Amino acid sequence: MKRLNSLALALLALSFGTAQAADDVIRLGNLKLAHFAAVSYIKEIAPKCGIKVEEATFAKGLDVMQAIIAGELDVGATASEAAVSGRAKGVPIYVVAGFASGGARLVARPDAGIKSVSDLKGKKVGVTRGSIQELLLAAELGKYKLTSADAPGKDVHIIYLSYPDLNQALLGKNVDAIMQTEPQSSQALNKGFGVEVIKPYDTEIGSPIRTLVMTEKFYKERRPLAEKFMRCFVEATKTFIDNKALAEKYVTQTVFKGQITADDFQDAIGNSPYSFDITPAHIQITTDVMHRYGIAKMATPPVATDWVKTDLLEAAKKSLNVK
Repeated sequence: MKRLNSLALALLALSFGTAQAADDVIRLGNLKLAHFAAVSYIKEIAPKCGIKVEEATFAKGLDVMQAIIAGELDVGATASEAAVSGRAKGVPIYVVAGFASGGARLVARPDAGIKSVSDLKGKKVGVTRGSIQELLLAAELGKYKLTSADAPGKDVHIIYLSYPDLNQALLGKNVDAIMQTEPQSSQALNKGFGVEVIKPYDTEIGSPIRTLVMTEKFYKERRPLAEKFMRCFVEATKTFIDNKALAEKYVTQTVFKGQITADDFQDAIGNSPYSFDITPAHIQITTDVMHRYGIAKMATPPVATDWVKTDLLEAAKKSLNVK
């Protein structure tokens, strides 16, 4: 009996230890894109930060939101429009930092005769549905008073494809232009099957800022871990900003396994630099433009000041003496 009691206690202790270890793990959702790589690097330095990070990679930001809804993530890296859309649908998240800006380019076939947005009239344009590029395309077309739809009949015929498939469609001449992310747009230019029309940062959105989001539960109930994670985010991002050679090696070799070149990386990050900060004002403008063009079809657009929380970021930057 004594031996059985000892065994039961040992199993209980093991079970408790396993549960405790699981509670210490921070579940991170991310995208496989060059400007998302500093967030990915967090898992590499997590032990140094006193945390454990498990990263899951998704095709687009809206998929990250779905994983948060399913209770599978604590933190997610997304474009701002996915965060806004998620919050509008009741996803319990806070925007806690920005991690990159820019990251979009309107690229045309060299033989398509497209020199400006106005030349898109009568053309087929590819974009990824539910991406920040879709919002930027809508804003650019609105600026030039061009109508669009995912079927013929409007000024611009929109073709929805994934990021990798956009390049293939341009290369195969199935579309005339694409509003693309990085590093794929840089690859199109460097391989010669695309030419830059514009970087679409001349609307009221400006240069879009990618958002780091936390679940409300993680932010409120696991505060010590949230604080450690944010310090690790700042350290990882500062490392990539300061050590460009390390960032290039990590992105080209670890993230993309040699599928992109050093030139692709340099061009991509030149158009999507790593950063830390975000403001309620930027998220509010993004929300307003989304609502205007029917992106995500929000019944009640969220008010940015209610869910943009930068106190953890500010504390982390201060503790690490980062300006």
